[in-house]
Amino acid sequence: QVQLVESGGGLVQPGGSLSLSCAASGSIESIYAMHWYRQAPGKKRELVASISSNNTTRYGPSVKGRFTISRDNAKNMVYLQMNSLKPDDTAVYYCCAHDLMSSLDVSWGQGTRVTVSS
Repeated sequence: QVQLVESGGGLVQPGGSLSLSCAASGSIESIYAMHWYRQAPGKKRELVASISSNNTTRYGPSVKGRFTISRDNAKNMVYLQMNSLKPDDTAVYYCCAHDLMSSLDVSWGQGTRVTVSS
């Protein structure tokens, strides 16, 4: 299974934007749906966005209209564009590969921290 490495986290002011990237060690095309999860301190891990192998996207209610997930299968990359950021978006963001055959989340990145604060 693929190994995943996230990047792009950091400190941003409320209302700002940030773009996260997830690099996969191998092909993700036709094998995996890809997810972005996040976990804030003291809270459960939350599914933020998903993209299927045919680029169908889904979003959690708290980010819908502000975040955009995309994938570039040729580069084995997944992205999360985050706009109109709020302090409640502060969390560690994780990229996850969901195996289409087993319907299981099979690989996780180490996470990248996003802090939204003035």
